[in-house]
Parts: sequence; C-alpha cells; structure tokens
Amino acid sequence: MRHVLFLTAALSLSTPAVAQDDSGGLRDGLGLLGEGSRMILEGLLNEMRPMLEEVQPFLEEEVVPMLERMGEIVDDLSHYELPERLPNGDILIRRSPEAPPFGREPLPEVGEGGEVEL
Repeated sequence: MRHVLFLTAALSLSTPAVAQDDSGGLRDGLGLLGEGSRMILEGLLNEMRPMLEEVQPFLEEEVVPMLERMGEIVDDLSHYELPERLPNGDILIRRSPEAPPFGREPLPEVGEGGEVEL
C-alpha cells in the first residue's frame, strides 16, 4: 500500500513539469496523468480483490437485504434526522419536523398561469 501512495505522490509532483514541457504540450501531460491514474486504480483493485471476494457473501446475505428493507420503509433520506443510539442499544431515525407527511408525495407548485413543473 505504501508503494501506491508513493507512486501517487510522485505522479502529482511530476505533473506540472510535464504539463509545462513545450515539446509534449498540455495534452500529452494530461494523457500521461490519466494513464498513471488508471494504473494506480488497477493496482488498488488488484490488491483489494481478495478482500472484496471474502466479504461478498456477508454483503449479499446481510447488508443487501437490510438496505432493501430500509428502502421500503424510508422514503427520502433528506426527510430524516441523523440516527440516535439509545442507552439500551436501540437506534432511532426520527423524521424531520419539516418533512412532508409520510406516504404522500408533496404536491407540485402551481405557477401564475397554472403551469406545473414536473
């Protein structure tokens, strides 16, 4: 992991020199930066792949069903306050007082000429 961070730092420090080179031009410098970024991301993915494969069953069996259920009972996350943990371990997610009534979509605003923006 250290070599990835070192490579990222080296690329970011060398970019201005490449971009200012009159013979290669800015386009070549940006192309090299894009290629270097792609190589870094591929390296990270290759290093993380075993860990991702290890946690995949847990995600599929535990996390995905929980998120699907939350999506069924929570309409819009912006209508809720931050979760709160009670002393007994329960977690409350309170609906914001400014949120529209639950289960009903807010009515669209009607313009002066009766226009409704969808």
